[in-house]
Amino acid sequence: MAIAYPQFFGPKKVDPTLMVSSTSSISPVMLSQDELKKIAAYKAVEFIESGMVVGLGTGSTAKHAVDKIAELLHTGKLKNIIGIPTSKITHEQALSLGIPLSDLNKHPILDLSIDGADEVDPQMNLVKGRGGSLLREKMVEGASKKFIVIVDESKLVNHIGGSGLAMPVEIVPFCWEFTLKRLEMLFIEAGCVGKLRMKVGNGEEIYVTDNGNYIIDLYFKKDMGDLRAASDAILRLAGVVEHGMFIDMATTVIVAGKLGVSVTNKD
Repeated sequence: MAIAYPQFFGPKKVDPTLMVSSTSSISPVMLSQDELKKIAAYKAVEFIESGMVVGLGTGSTAKHAVDKIAELLHTGKLKNIIGIPTSKITHEQALSLGIPLSDLNKHPILDLSIDGADEVDPQMNLVKGRGGSLLREKMVEGASKKFIVIVDESKLVNHIGGSGLAMPVEIVPFCWEFTLKRLEMLFIEAGCVGKLRMKVGNGEEIYVTDNGNYIIDLYFKKDMGDLRAASDAILRLAGVVEHGMFIDMATTVIVAGKLGVSVTNKD
C-alpha cells in the first residue's frame, strides 16, 4: 500500500516550494508506474548543470534520466557533461545516445549521481540492487557530492526490508551455499531466507553480475533492526563483496505519485 509521501519523511524535510502538482488533462490516478518514474527522473535532471560529472544510474527509472540527459545535450541546453555509468547496460545506453563517458579512475569525485531505488525508508536509507548493479552503483554514488534518488511512491517503506522483496548481497561464487547459510544465520531472528538469484526467464542458469559474482537475495519476515550493525555484520563475512543497503547516502529523494512530485532534501 502506498504511503502518503509528503508526510513520509517528516514535515521538516520536505521543501514545500518544490511540491509539484500532477494535475493535467490526464487524471493523476491514471498515470502508469512507468509514467511516474519518468516524471521523477525528469525532475532530477533539472539539478544537472553544464560542465558537471554525473553518475548515471541503472534500472527502469534511471533509464529515463539518461534519455533526458542525452536529449538536453543534443539540443544544447546542457554542455560538457561527462557521465560515469554504474553498469554495462547503462554504459551501452549512454554510448548509443552520444553521452561522453569516463570512469572513477579519471574522475574520482562526481558532482552528482541520479539513480532509482527499490526501497526508501523515512530516514532516506535505501535498498538497491534488485537489478544486479549494486556494487558499481555504490562505488559511483558514494563518490558523488550529491546523490539524487528517483522513485515512484510504491517504493516507500516503513523500514528496510518492509516491502517483503529482496535485499541483495553480492558474493563471490566460491562455495556460495556456505555463504548463503551464514547470511541467513545472521538474521535468524528476523526470519531471514536467502535465495541464489537465477536469470530471469531461465531458472536453471545462475545470474552473474557485471563483476563476475553471484547475488544472494535476502527476504525478511521482520525488521532486521539496526541497519549499521546489520551492514557491518554482513560485510565481515568472508565471501561477501557488498550488500544492497545504501545507508545515509541519499542527499535528495524525488517521489512521484498521485499527489504530485515531492523533492525531499537531507537535513
